[in-house]
Amino acid sequence: MAVIKANAYGHGLIATAQALVAAADSFGVARLEEGMALRGARIDNAVVLLEGVFTAAELQLAGREQFELVVHSFLQLELLEQYAGAHRFTVWFKLDTGMNRLGFRLDEFADAWLRLGRCKAVGTTRLMTHLAAAEEIGGASARTQIERFNALTGAIALERSIANSAALIGWPQARVDWVRPGLMMYGISPVPGRDADALGLRPAMTLQTQLIAVRNVPAGETVGYGGLWRAPRDSVIGIAAIGYGDGYPRNLRAGTPILVNEQAVQVVGRISMDMTAIDVTDLRTARIGDAVTVWGRGLPADRVAPYADTIAYELVCGISQRVAVEWSP
Repeated sequence: MAVIKANAYGHGLIATAQALVAAADSFGVARLEEGMALRGARIDNAVVLLEGVFTAAELQLAGREQFELVVHSFLQLELLEQYAGAHRFTVWFKLDTGMNRLGFRLDEFADAWLRLGRCKAVGTTRLMTHLAAAEEIGGASARTQIERFNALTGAIALERSIANSAALIGWPQARVDWVRPGLMMYGISPVPGRDADALGLRPAMTLQTQLIAVRNVPAGETVGYGGLWRAPRDSVIGIAAIGYGDGYPRNLRAGTPILVNEQAVQVVGRISMDMTAIDVTDLRTARIGDAVTVWGRGLPADRVAPYADTIAYELVCGISQRVAVEWSP
C-alpha cells in the first residue's frame, strides 16, 4: 500500500499516484476528499481510507467509488450495519495495540470482531495496527505492540498489515502480508540518526532557489531581523529567495546546512518570510543567480529537520502553494 496522504507528503497527490499506478497494490489516503481527487484523475487503483468514514452519506460515496475502509470505532461499525447499498466493502479492521490514537482496544476486540463478522456490508476483511515508535529500532514499544497484535490475530486466517516505513527498515517481523511505506517511498529516512544516504534512499523532492543578492558584511555587524547573528569576521552573505512564506521554517537555527552551487554552507540569522541569509564567505565565487539547494539531492531533508526541532515529514508537507513545481521522470 503506497501511502500518498497529505498531498503525497508534499510531493503532489495526483502526480505521485500516476507515477506509482503500475507499482502499487493500493493507495493509502487519510480522507475521503483525497480519494475523490484520485478518482477525479481517473486513477482506478484500490484506495484505502485510512481514517475511514464518519457519516452515512460518506459511506454511500465510498461505496460508489469502491473505496476500501479502515474501521476503527463502533460508530463506523454501526454505519456498516445500517448500510443498505449493494456494495460489499473491503474493510481493514484496526486494532489499537498501544498507539492510543485510532483502533479498537484489546478489550473491545471480541465484541467488535463479532459484529463485523455479522455485517452484510462487508466482503473482504483484513487486520491492521499502527506502531507508535517503530523508529526506535530494538525498542520495547514496537516489540510489545507486534506481540500483542500477533497474539490476537495469529490464529485468524486473514491478511494483516503492521509495517510503516520505519518498521520496514527496522522490524522484519512486522513485514507481514501488507506493508505501508510512506516517508521512505519519497527517499527520506524515518529513522533518527540514519539519514537517507545511510539507508540508500534517494530524495524524490529537491527544493531549490537562487541567490538574489551577495553582500559584504564587516566583522561585528549583524544580519537579519533581531540581529541574532553577528559576523565573527569580515563576511560575504548571500541572500536566497526562500523563507517561511515558502515553507522554510522560521525557527531554523543559524548553522542549518544548505548548499550553494552544491557546496555545503550554513544559514545565518533569522529566516524571513521571503528570504534567507547564507554565509558564503568561504565560497569566494558566489554570485547572484547561483543555485541554492535547501534540501533534496545532496542534502536530505532528514538532515535539515533537527535544526528546526522537527521531523522531515513536516518539512516536505509544509511547502506553500507559491513554490513552483517542476516534474521530471
